[in-house]
Amino acid sequence: MNVCYCDPPYIGQATKHYSHDPLCAEVDHRALVAQLCRDFDCWALSLSTPSLQQILAYCPPDVRVLAWVKPFAAFKANVTLAYAWEPVIIWHPRQRSRTLPTVRDWLSASITLKRGLCGVKPHAFSYWLFEALGLEPTDTLTDMFPGSGAVAAAWRQWCDQRLHVAPQLEMEATV
Repeated sequence: MNVCYCDPPYIGQATKHYSHDPLCAEVDHRALVAQLCRDFDCWALSLSTPSLQQILAYCPPDVRVLAWVKPFAAFKANVTLAYAWEPVIIWHPRQRSRTLPTVRDWLSASITLKRGLCGVKPHAFSYWLFEALGLEPTDTLTDMFPGSGAVAAAWRQWCDQRLHVAPQLEMEATV
């Protein structure tokens, strides 16, 4: 399966957080969603809560919204209702076997700190997303906005773990 994960600069945040990087300009989310639907079998898109309604309007009706809940989140001055969760829109995840554990549509995992860029996703987030999308190590994952490279690194580790665990389980089942 050809899969894409997108964590573009959130609407209105590119200049504030990424002005040093000319590749991180504001993103046309309508065009991005159209490209994802055209070019990939399955995709996930991270976004901010203030932009959820706007971006959902660009999505096909069969998307699903997941929640990354942040028990430790950055609190901002003059913001009295904290932004302590992030929506993740997914489209066409692979149907998981009923023999596999059920994946929740939310994850509670703290943000990362001092990882070089604002918004670097923790490995727990990536692993949860791979499971929610029903990914397999033989799938092709494109990280369209790689930033720190954290998601691609987590993908390599996750695939490596799955490739080494599966043969061991098969061997144990035959003993």
